Amino acid sequence: MIKRPAYLPLGTIAASLLFLASPTQARVTGFDVVSTTPIYEGHRFSDAGSYQKIEGVAHFAVDPDADHVADIAGIDRAPINNEGEVEFSTEVVILKPTGKGSGTLFYEIPNRGRNLSFALLNRAPISDRFSVDDPGDGFEMHQGHTMVWGGWQTGLSDDLLTMTLPVLDGVTGSSRDEFIFDNTDRVQRKTLSYPAASIDPGAATLTVRETPLAPRETPKGLSFRYIDEKTIEITRPEGLDAGAIYEFVYPARDALPSGLAFVATSDLVSFLRGSPGHDVSPPTHDIDHTIGLDISQSGRFMRDLIHQGFNADENGKRVFDGAMVHIAGSRKTFTNALFAQPGRFSRQHEDHDYPGDQFPFTYASSTDPLTGRTDSILAACTASNTCPRLMHSDTSTEFWQGRASLVSSMPDGEPLKMPDNVRLYFLAGLPHLNAWGTASAQKAMCQYPTNPLSPAPVMRALARDMQAWVSEGTEPPASAYPGLKANTLVAPDTLKLPRIEGTIPSPVVNTLHVMHHDTQPPTMGEAYPVRVPRVDADGVPEGGVRLPYVAAPLGTYWGWNLRAKGFGEGDLCSLDGSYLPFPSSPDDNDSRAPIGARHASEKAYREAVRQAGEQLVRARLMLPEDVDIVVKGAPAFSAR
Repeated sequence: MIKRPAYLPLGTIAASLLFLASPTQARVTGFDVVSTTPIYEGHRFSDAGSYQKIEGVAHFAVDPDADHVADIAGIDRAPINNEGEVEFSTEVVILKPTGKGSGTLFYEIPNRGRNLSFALLNRAPISDRFSVDDPGDGFEMHQGHTMVWGGWQTGLSDDLLTMTLPVLDGVTGSSRDEFIFDNTDRVQRKTLSYPAASIDPGAATLTVRETPLAPRETPKGLSFRYIDEKTIEITRPEGLDAGAIYEFVYPARDALPSGLAFVATSDLVSFLRGSPGHDVSPPTHDIDHTIGLDISQSGRFMRDLIHQGFNADENGKRVFDGAMVHIAGSRKTFTNALFAQPGRFSRQHEDHDYPGDQFPFTYASSTDPLTGRTDSILAACTASNTCPRLMHSDTSTEFWQGRASLVSSMPDGEPLKMPDNVRLYFLAGLPHLNAWGTASAQKAMCQYPTNPLSPAPVMRALARDMQAWVSEGTEPPASAYPGLKANTLVAPDTLKLPRIEGTIPSPVVNTLHVMHHDTQPPTMGEAYPVRVPRVDADGVPEGGVRLPYVAAPLGTYWGWNLRAKGFGEGDLCSLDGSYLPFPSSPDDNDSRAPIGARHASEKAYREAVRQAGEQLVRARLMLPEDVDIVVKGAPAFSAR
């Protein structure tokens, strides 16, 4: 994404050392400024003034024998420099105000190398590449924050923010990839996560199964061949469903010490906030507080970073003062492994058996009844007194796909009490993630139209609440999340859903078992009970925070959808959610009340939306200036 210089100087932005860092420290050793440019045509954002974009490359070094990195897989086999240190680097983008800043460094851990914070907070579109070109309504800029993104994932395309790690020469091992066609092609080419150490077909295995818990099979007509060391071609047996799951286990090479992603993120934020122990001066200044925003994959990464002790830098100083973990559910990541695949995450149908979803699940200390372990996400930072103030927010999708019930309750359903520095928020009826203004659509592989709702109106308020919590100590709104109180979660098969189009849907939850990943494929142990929120007569989840369109609805909003016939029918359809409009008049095939029985007119409907928005404003879960935007953008009303 960033064009790097051909040289690797100690640091082109600083001629002198701030500190004489110990050679055993994990630290930033250099920061190469690739470009510094004005952005947004000099537009001024309140007192923050205009913004400047800095693109750079941060360089790191770490002693592989240091206690701080002792648990990084492969660190003992990484190549070292003349000082005996492991070197690596990451791409960095900084947006810095030229006027009066807030004193807060707002750091987004990129999701698959992308910037999602502008879609979540600035009402900008979601891009499939890294970009800060469209500021949306400039919400983040008007706060005066210094905004930063740093790569942590390898193997991404050139238009995404990435990091560079040393290859562990000579290290080979077993790697596993899953593929789903989700189309009618007979033959497909697929890219492997790592190069094959041998392209001998006899050294690899390909199996297929129609559902995640079905036995792996090798039916007649199933075959593969290597195109090259990174590409295979799979031939599907006749009559096999388009949603079938192909699992390829093969000998791989070019392992990486991928867990250094935690070190890179921790050290970069430590460096930029001006903490001691680094070799050069940062391009940022006057940073008093740090807030991390972490969405989906990066939310799981932040939970993992905190759990593995990296919210303390090597000098023991706190890295993130505040963390906003959004749509992570109870999961962490598949990052700290020789053949890591941090882009994978378990869903009910896709990638079900991958690492990153095991105990601990929550922020309260608890004992797992299945493994006997006692732990919490916050155990390490509690011991070092470096825990952040933390907001964890999930949508309905995470209860079905991310086992979010285990964030707020024990496996037996007993409510958990969160630590004082943690708040949990449930955005009822919402799908995994949409930009503001998304429209519902019909996808071939899903049974129902997709859920168009965006969490943006609530997340903008929570971002401001987090800033006040970190900088002023102002307590944020109380937690609102099913499971924190008894009898707010139920087993999925006891859910009382409405009859729609003559049928009552039967969604299946993403089950969770104790997994043993010392074999390929992994072996499955005892199952955890996974629960979901209760629903009202419309099928919309109860508890948590209801956005105005959910509080004054024109249809049923679900965080789950079902795969259509021919695509793994009946399994969950990824992360899209569903939207089913209410009937226009009483209908024997639909148990939900018609629109006309709910709202007398379009004016009455929009007033109900406004009142729901104002109620959220009073709860500090929506900004006053966003109410009119929400009312204006309300779905088209028609009693038909």
